[in-house]
Amino acid sequence: MNLIVKDLEFCYTSRTILNKISLELRPCEMLGVIGPNGSGKSTLIQCIDGLLKPKTGSILLDGNDLKNISRKEMAKMVGYVPQTTSRSFFPSTVLDTVLMGRRPHLGWRSSNKDVRNVIAVLKLIGIEDLAMRDINELSGGQQQKVLIARAIAQDPSILLLDEPTSNLDIKHQLEVIEIIREKVMERNISAIMAVHDLNLAAKYTDRIVMMKDGKIFAAGTPDKVLTPENIRSVYGVVAEVINNNGSSPHIIPVRSLRRLGQSLSDNTHPATITSVIS
Repeated sequence: MNLIVKDLEFCYTSRTILNKISLELRPCEMLGVIGPNGSGKSTLIQCIDGLLKPKTGSILLDGNDLKNISRKEMAKMVGYVPQTTSRSFFPSTVLDTVLMGRRPHLGWRSSNKDVRNVIAVLKLIGIEDLAMRDINELSGGQQQKVLIARAIAQDPSILLLDEPTSNLDIKHQLEVIEIIREKVMERNISAIMAVHDLNLAAKYTDRIVMMKDGKIFAAGTPDKVLTPENIRSVYGVVAEVINNNGSSPHIIPVRSLRRLGQSLSDNTHPATITSVIS
């Protein structure tokens, strides 16, 4: 399925959050969306999912405007994984929560086959032992894995992932993102993933959109976007970027420009600061 976003704008009262955003998600592609806090990553994903209504612009799924697609039909095509920080859910077991991912396809009745499929997804994510637990009893990281399982069980053509590894330790971050990547390849689906970790974006995405102040600052393959110059301009961070034999770039943050400027200004003429960070 092809997704095209054209000249998208979104505002809260008088504040513009997204400013003329245009991008394309290609079939069987994993697109990373990166940027500092407040850059518009989550708002963009929620607009694509239809949770937020843009002020102007259009979102096309295989040429069909999102405005003309019902929520039920949308749910058959697009799976959404929101951020979660141990929030409260409607009381439900993990099994039933993940089974809800099948509702757009089956209505309110599920078959034994659907239950077996959900159990298989729980095993895939590594949470089958939590199947009969109330989701509200789980940690934030466990809840995040349940929401990812629900989206995969939904069998969508596009996955929208809003910082899907934010509550997970490093081991489970890698496990979950590798599962998502495998599903993109195996099922010929596509995914948009908002992510803070630049190294995860570099390793697991095909292309990256880098956002700043509600606009797209840079877009392209990880090696083209994740440069020291772009990282400095968007994040205000001095970073070393290592590229070895065509592999994904590896980013090593060195220091905040603000802190660097403060420390240098204590002992150095301002003109020298510019030469050090340029």
